[in-house]
Parts: sequence; C-alpha cells; structure tokens
Amino acid sequence: MFTNKTILVTGGTGSFGNTFVPMTLKKYNPKKLIIYSRDEMKQWNMAKKFQGDERVRFFIGDVRDKDRLYRALDGVDYVVHAAATKIVPTAEYNPFECIKTNVNGAMNLIDACIDKGVKRVVALSTDKASSPINLYGATKLCSDKIFIAGNSYSGGKTKFAVVRYGNVMGSRGSVIPFFMEIAKTGKLTITDKRMTRFMISLEQGVELVWHAFDDMEGGEIYVKKIPSMNICDIAMAVDNNAEQVEIGIRPGEKLHEQMIGVEDANFTYEYPEHFKILPQICTWGKMESMIKGGSQVPEGFSYTSDNNKEWMTIPQLQEWIEKNRVKIGSI
Repeated sequence: MFTNKTILVTGGTGSFGNTFVPMTLKKYNPKKLIIYSRDEMKQWNMAKKFQGDERVRFFIGDVRDKDRLYRALDGVDYVVHAAATKIVPTAEYNPFECIKTNVNGAMNLIDACIDKGVKRVVALSTDKASSPINLYGATKLCSDKIFIAGNSYSGGKTKFAVVRYGNVMGSRGSVIPFFMEIAKTGKLTITDKRMTRFMISLEQGVELVWHAFDDMEGGEIYVKKIPSMNICDIAMAVDNNAEQVEIGIRPGEKLHEQMIGVEDANFTYEYPEHFKILPQICTWGKMESMIKGGSQVPEGFSYTSDNNKEWMTIPQLQEWIEKNRVKIGSI
C-alpha cells in the first residue's frame, strides 16, 4: 500500500508519530515519510533516531498555516493527521488556541489535500469526541465531522476517514507514566474509584490507521475493539503497595470513556476486530461498498469502557509494563 509512496504525518513528533514512522518504514518501505510539526527541538531529537535514512524528512510548519501546508504537500500520496491541542485543562483555559488548531487546522488540511491531489487522508480522533463534555472533545467532534464532509468537497478524488481510540498505554502525559512517577511518594491519586478506561497500545493504534487506509471508501470512523480497566486496577498494576487516595473527578473528565454513542448505532457496523461508524450525510452509510460484510449493531448500542465485553487483568498490564518500561512516557 505505502511501498514507494510519499506519506506526510502532521504532528509527527508526538507519541503516535514516533511509533508510526519506524513501523511503517519497516513494513512498507515508503519512498518518503515527511514529519510535519512546529516544534524544532522535538524534530531535532527525532531526527537523530533516523540519521542516515534518506526516506525520513522533516518539515517545520503548523496546520494553522495553509500556505505552509500547500508547500509541504507537494507530491504527497497519503496523510495522517495527528496534530492537535490535546490536554483537556489546556483547552479549557485556552479555547481560542484549541479551536485554531483542532478545527481551523483541520479545514486548512482538507483544503490543501484536495487542491494538491492527495489520495487518502486518515485523521486521528479520540473517545472524547463521542458525546463530548469538554472543549477538546467538542473540537475533535467538529474535526471528525469536517473530515467526513471533506469527501463531498473532493468529489471522491481525495478520500478522508477517521480512526478513534481511547487511552494510549504509556504515552506522554497518560496515566501509567504519571502513576509510575508519583508511586515514589508511596501514594497514588485516584480521581474516582469507579472510573474505567479503554486500553490500547501505540502499535495497535498504528495498525488501525494502516487498516483504515486499506479499507476506506471515504467517510468512515474506525473504532478498534480493545479491553477496559478500572483505574484502581491500573494503579495496582503499577504499584500494589502504594496507598490509593481518591481526589475527585477533574473538570471536563468523564467517569467512563465512550467511543460509540447510542445516537450512532443506526450507522455502526461490527467486524471481528473493530467497529465502523458510517456517515449519516448523503446516502453513503447504506452503501454495500462501505459496509463490506459488517453486521449492524442493535438499536441502542453503545461502546463504553464500563459496558465492554473485554477486560485487561492486573497481571496482563504488569507484563506489558515490564516489556515496555524503558519507553513508557518517552514517546
């Protein structure tokens, strides 16, 4: 699929990009893989990992800057859109900045990809975009809708799809490296002992993006089936001797994560390893070429971290932590 093709990753110096790049280079041998981001220091650090590999290129730029996107997209075949303002409290206190990146940036990228003849675009979403209660989630819901509608603007020449997943295990700023750091104090702060979270590795996230590029007709939201865990069990897996101190849910935080709401059930289809939410606009959601043998979920269906059929155990997470201890929180 990507062999001898040119791929651009917006926000490519983040946790996703640092996993997507080496995995894609190894599996597909693309002609060129361009990292597009605005942080020169992160680019400099990342470039050291790929020194001597002429396939990897770096391009300083911001998705807010449409002219810069046009320049970066010359000759690009595929785009992964990972750039976003993601920290919930940061978005709450800086709403204008969050909207400029997550909404305006999405519109800039769609326009630029259509005009530059990009073949396919996959945008990364979040569980927080499903029935959002904070600004970050609301902007990502807007972004999802914009990318889906982008297929109408492109006339099928550029295809857009979205992938949605929850808590990425071990990524920067996530709960596992946070717990590992504060465990040194002998106490782990728990916002609410009833809280549950979806658990997905960065490698699984990359594989879902690969699948989306291969499967998409344009307008789909892909949701991978992944296990859940209770927050107290996550804490136990990190340090079963630490005292757990309940501090209360933070503003904009959900008790349970949701990736598919009941409102989406009429357009959601189930497959062995994932769900696919088909677009509600036009008649796309009823096309057999998009359904591809999937089974429609029952009326009233939702996919949340507390009603999940699959759960990760404490020993399973402990085994994963031991295998990944060196890189946890580093990417």
